[in-house]
Amino acid sequence: MTRGFRKKIRQKNTENSGFGSNASGRFINKDGLPNVQRTGVNVFNRLSWYHTMLNLSSFRFISYLVVAYILINLVFAMIYYIIGVEHLTGIDKSDPLNEFIDVFFFSSQTFTTVGYGRIAPVGFMASLVATFEAFLGLLTFAIATGLFYGRFSRPRAYLRFSDIAVIAPFQDAAALMFRLAPYKNNALTDADVIVSAAIEVIENGVPKSNFYRLETHLSKINTLALNWTVVHKIDENSPFYGFSEEDFNATDIELIVQVRAFDEVFSNTVVQRSSYVTGEIIYGARFVPMYYPNKDNQTTILDLDKINEYQKEELTASVRNKE
Repeated sequence: MTRGFRKKIRQKNTENSGFGSNASGRFINKDGLPNVQRTGVNVFNRLSWYHTMLNLSSFRFISYLVVAYILINLVFAMIYYIIGVEHLTGIDKSDPLNEFIDVFFFSSQTFTTVGYGRIAPVGFMASLVATFEAFLGLLTFAIATGLFYGRFSRPRAYLRFSDIAVIAPFQDAAALMFRLAPYKNNALTDADVIVSAAIEVIENGVPKSNFYRLETHLSKINTLALNWTVVHKIDENSPFYGFSEEDFNATDIELIVQVRAFDEVFSNTVVQRSSYVTGEIIYGARFVPMYYPNKDNQTTILDLDKINEYQKEELTASVRNKE
């Protein structure tokens, strides 16, 4: 953050955000993970590989497994080739390419413990390498199975947040709004939201970040089946009271959002986070509805493609005067 707000904010800042006032940059990334880089430890101690693999997207997870599988078999194929193809029976020795292809597929059969039997090791070194590869294959597939189970069994909220927040008319004032919606068929109940604002201020010529808890119009709902528009009314109790459009655009602001809900299938609590920074907050706009009845009025359609759609809407003169 580099741009500070120089006016007096009435609300007292909170100290339980978990971030220091001199922290820099975005605090929470769009994926909900803290924007923190740790140093002082090596990469093996800094990263939890289990958590990393669980948090990967499905495409990247499968891609990493496929690439690792091919690389491991290439390494063992080269080891067998260096030992000598004469120590493997059943090899097609018509040309070097066919030899290497046969060695590669022998490696994959050994790694997966399939063992078709056409090619077999002969001699101590080839048998030793095949034994170790079969053992490594058992361990690798055990780890991959555990990761697959962990990814499928881990309870997740499966919420999609709007990419933007808006400042829209609300009751007799303005309000800051963003929305979220479940995008899978999981059943979430007792959902509550916690919204904090990090506002960079200038104190004695030094920029620092102050954190404020934002009160929401509805902080808890019984069932999260459709989209939920979270509303923070900008009144005397808001840290944004008195902010003009220029203030919103010129001040470094970050909204830190945490949603907690109960997943009935897993019988467990799930949490998901997101954030909005200056540039992702649109002044004078309102979200358009994203759900509507179907043709026979027998069910409700939730159109997730509309989660970011909004229309410009001027704030009334009375609202601007209050700001």
